[in-house]
Amino acid sequence: MEAQDMIEFHPLTRNIGAEVTGVDLAKPLDGEQVQRLRGGLLQHMVLFFRDQHISDEEHVAFAKQFGTANMPPMDTSGSPVHVLDQTDPKGEGGDQWHSDNTFMKVPPMGSLLRAVVLPEVGGDTLWANMYMAYESLAPWLQRLCDELYAEHDLTMSVTKAIDKGHRMDLRAMQEKNPPVIHPVVRVHPETGRKALYVNRSSVTRLIGLSRRENEAILPLLFDAVRDPQFQVRLNWRVGTLAFWDNRPTQHYAVADYTQRRKMHRVTINCPAGIDDGVPKGVDGVTGADAPAEAAAARYL
Repeated sequence: MEAQDMIEFHPLTRNIGAEVTGVDLAKPLDGEQVQRLRGGLLQHMVLFFRDQHISDEEHVAFAKQFGTANMPPMDTSGSPVHVLDQTDPKGEGGDQWHSDNTFMKVPPMGSLLRAVVLPEVGGDTLWANMYMAYESLAPWLQRLCDELYAEHDLTMSVTKAIDKGHRMDLRAMQEKNPPVIHPVVRVHPETGRKALYVNRSSVTRLIGLSRRENEAILPLLFDAVRDPQFQVRLNWRVGTLAFWDNRPTQHYAVADYTQRRKMHRVTINCPAGIDDGVPKGVDGVTGADAPAEAAAARYL
């Protein structure tokens, strides 16, 4: 039996998430193994690998087989490995539905998170299928969303972390990552499916709409993620690695623990030739395509 035939996907729900067996992440993959895992990621959106007791170097090497490793925007260590080490579960701002770093012009395509130290109880993570979140909207609301753009800003998530005692230079981070505009509906470049692309962590407003219109519409879009029928929940074990596609998913780190929880994360962009990573909406539009008069409209 060839090595790639040993890789198997075991779905955890009908709509999102699968556990992967038959692969050792400490070893380089061959081309067919990479393609098999990439196909599994596109189908299941988040993959779980158990009992992978790997080093940071092996973690990065595995990630680089699927894309270019990013330097974390909120980390000055100079390493692509972002360490989330905390006993205060609300310190990182992950306890709300979000997709990683949508405040960037080119958000990461994928995230690979590994459990290093865990509390005895708690600290689970949930993921949601945002294709289904979009499809759950009424047809008229889908059509409206197809034409909308949203502003994404890091200020909310960074401010929350600072309030919890994390040392961050908000002004410097704002200068490095000013607010960006992305389509409200993101079309996945590899599957062609539409996903709802707004989250409470980063989205400040819908472009061109009044404050009252935003207050009416945004909560509907934010809450579309909450249906358990298109969620999966992971109970971590030390050595578990989760690899997810940020383009059609959001995730939520449950803040219900009081002991140390240490996680190591690497994020990646798409490899050259697949996609440039800029979120694209219907008909290939990007945030740069937002009508100038709408983008400049007063938010009253």
